[in-house]
Amino acid sequence: MVVALRTGFAASIMLLGILLFYRQYFYIFPIGLAGCALAGIINGLGSVFYYLALERLDASVGQLLYSLYPFFVAIWLALDHQPPSHLTVFRITLAGVAVLLLTSVPDKHVDMLGVGMMLIAAMLYALHLPINQRVLYEVPAPTVTLYTLMAMSMVVIPAYLLFDRSLPPQDSSWFPVLGLTFVTLFSRIALFLGVKNIGGMQTALLGLAELLIAIVFSTLLLGENLSLTQWLGALGLSVSLILVRYEKPTPPPYSGKTGWLSWIRPPNLPKDTFGPYE
Repeated sequence: MVVALRTGFAASIMLLGILLFYRQYFYIFPIGLAGCALAGIINGLGSVFYYLALERLDASVGQLLYSLYPFFVAIWLALDHQPPSHLTVFRITLAGVAVLLLTSVPDKHVDMLGVGMMLIAAMLYALHLPINQRVLYEVPAPTVTLYTLMAMSMVVIPAYLLFDRSLPPQDSSWFPVLGLTFVTLFSRIALFLGVKNIGGMQTALLGLAELLIAIVFSTLLLGENLSLTQWLGALGLSVSLILVRYEKPTPPPYSGKTGWLSWIRPPNLPKDTFGPYE
């Protein structure tokens, strides 16, 4: 219910805002629309698996597994003929070790079915980034956000209606759901702006800052204390994030026949066109 409400509300607000103020963002070439739809469906399925996994796993263990998605992004991009640089490989490895240290919780039983579902969620989230990256070469980020959120809603809302259909308690507050709605909306716009400007791999690595931010605020606001091991993990993750300044942008793969996502390209685009990297 939570994922259906927040995704549906976010898509509705985005649609209304563009309809009233920015109608130029409705335009998208047909293959780009198909790419957004595919990315949204994949991400919607990933969201369903994520929340199902959280029913079986501790949040810390679940976040650890989900935070492995940069590894899967690297695999998907390599299959699309976009291999990571040596610095990126080092940052992925450093971030992986840091996540292990940050989320180390001893003496906890782990549900293997939950582990499997969380890994599927991470793989699906990672897969939607390179798909949207292809579309973002020629389409503004708000447009991609709109159509991707709409496609996600077409997955998570039917999933809720078919398999859950629970109603919120009468004394529950709607403010957290509304807060999640706006967080979903603005974070999606920021996500696709990041993918458009620095690529899916770097965006995925920077996205690991959410884990660091959550731990810092849990310490400041909830009085939770970090162990020495977790502080070492926080330091390692911070170093991985800071190293992004030394990454070099790579040109988009417009070579036409290369890469498994090469079908996502505007019609009649010359093979030697490289857009802003020209």
